[in-house]
Amino acid sequence: MTRQEIEAQLLSLSLSDKAEIVQSLTKTLSMGGKGITKTWGVCGGEACIAGTRIAVWLLVEAQQLGITEAQLLQDYPHITAADLVNAWAYADAYPEEIAAAIRANNEID
Repeated sequence: MTRQEIEAQLLSLSLSDKAEIVQSLTKTLSMGGKGITKTWGVCGGEACIAGTRIAVWLLVEAQQLGITEAQLLQDYPHITAADLVNAWAYADAYPEEIAAAIRANNEID
């Protein structure tokens, strides 16, 4: 089955079925990710992909600029799709923190 065929089938599902599938996929992807950490003295204590210096706000800003997940994974080969899921979940949970970090970074430039 192709991705397009799967997508067509997913789009025909009810909202509750879609939500269950998204929850299941997110759980599966998150289990393989490194998680998100904040370490004093590393990247100014910003939320980063665990074990890296890749800040969540940097990934969010890249996405806002139109950079795709595929491109992010190519640009940062040591992170996984699960790491991106974790980053997006963190950004969704703490939108003010991420927006403030993006603003602060842009003020430096």
